[in-house]
Amino acid sequence: MLVTGGAGYIGSVVTQRLAARGHEVVVVDDLSTGYRDNVPSDVEFHQLSIHKVDRVLTPGAGFDGVLHLAAKAQVAESVARPDLYWNTNVAGSLALLSAVRAAGTPRLIVSSTCSIYADAGPAPLTEDNVVQPASPYAASKLMVDMLLAAEAKAFGLAAVSLRYANAAGAVGGLGERHLPESHLIPMLLQVAGGQRRRLIIHGTDYPTRDGTCVRDYIHVDDLASAHLLALQAAEPRRHAIYNLGSGDGYSNAEIIEAVRVVTGRTVPVSDGQRRDGDAVATIVSNERARRELGWMPSHTELYGIVRDAWQFYLARLGTKGYHRGGLE
Repeated sequence: MLVTGGAGYIGSVVTQRLAARGHEVVVVDDLSTGYRDNVPSDVEFHQLSIHKVDRVLTPGAGFDGVLHLAAKAQVAESVARPDLYWNTNVAGSLALLSAVRAAGTPRLIVSSTCSIYADAGPAPLTEDNVVQPASPYAASKLMVDMLLAAEAKAFGLAAVSLRYANAAGAVGGLGERHLPESHLIPMLLQVAGGQRRRLIIHGTDYPTRDGTCVRDYIHVDDLASAHLLALQAAEPRRHAIYNLGSGDGYSNAEIIEAVRVVTGRTVPVSDGQRRDGDAVATIVSNERARRELGWMPSHTELYGIVRDAWQFYLARLGTKGYHRGGLE
């Protein structure tokens, strides 16, 4: 099994789960955002751009599936530099599809995002919701899904897109290590750990239960499980789409309180203005994934998700390439 982006946050957990199930796994990652030590020493690793994946995914390599998690995934960066997202996420996926076709690889599972949907308010997002990407990042992911649909129809590929809610938590020594960090839970943990002085909460006057935005969080271990189930369910000439969420959500204020309780530390925050493009609430249905894949998230308790992330943070505190002091 080939995993692109297998040295990244979600990809490393997917790689771990595949290896534990007895799959022979090969990882391709350019290490632009991933870490070599995320990949087990007994897993074959190639530091390559996704554009050069055909050096590994060859007609004689015998891969029976590809899990494609190599992508750029920072919304703000995508607005400032959309060209990077067309090049990596779209052109890179085209290069992968070409290699998949040439090698005769039958199955392709792709990491996507629920941010491609139009804002539906508090109603859970389903796969039938209107798509309306609000950023070049989301648009690039929608383009990849369109490519998969055409590829499946034309060439018989068994393709699956997994559209995530917000990934969170950690599994053992595998967790979030983004530089710069832009996700709420790890940023709050940086505040609790003294790396960041405070965190600005953008918007406290939303029409929610406490005035802050509400988001759906899925434990990274549950996301990894969905990838393995999608491999089993993939069907030739079909592009299947599954939303992966809990069907519920937590507000920013609830996340802050959970971090304070779990860490036992003060977490200074300050109120800021709303940001353009931020949805009031994003809740993601898992009904189709439950019905067709047999998938249900098992790590749904907020304090447990935060506790896993905090344990990972403490283990990594001071590690070269992760610790940065005095962030605002």
